[in-house]
Amino acid sequence: MKLADLAGRRFSYDVVGSTRFDETPPGYHRLELRTRIGDGDDFFRRAGEALMTWKMHNKAGVRIKATDSPAVIGANSLGRLGIGSLGLPVLCRVVWVVDEPDRIGFAYGTLEGHPEAGEESFLVTREPDGIYFTLRAYSRPGTWYTRLGGRATRTAQSIFARRYTTALRRLATR
Repeated sequence: MKLADLAGRRFSYDVVGSTRFDETPPGYHRLELRTRIGDGDDFFRRAGEALMTWKMHNKAGVRIKATDSPAVIGANSLGRLGIGSLGLPVLCRVVWVVDEPDRIGFAYGTLEGHPEAGEESFLVTREPDGIYFTLRAYSRPGTWYTRLGGRATRTAQSIFARRYTTALRRLATR
């Protein structure tokens, strides 16, 4: 599969934009992780740049190719989880972006062919007591094997949320 193949794909879920809101859509599993990752204006700037240019994903082990960098609404991304051609395709499209003085981030939604169905947002915020990274995801199985995986699939998603956090902290510390 190539990045250009994603242009005609539709979203694999029906609550596009839902990660902007706190309410979990019916029928979706919620994952939210909020972690203080650093301090200062330079840290905030570096974390925002690493997030918006897909470096966080790559450092966390999700090899991403995207149509746009930095991320913009409508950008398609193609990632792989696993080893080489045996890896699972991760097909997504950016559904919202925020770029404000104290908040930067985006969300992407799954496209047909992604193992899960849902949306994941990544947000870096500057707050009085430090810089925070928040990951919010609403998802449900998108394939027979993720349905069969049940709790193990959700555990894998939690592991990647922590990997993203660690990767972002390391990238912003440089």
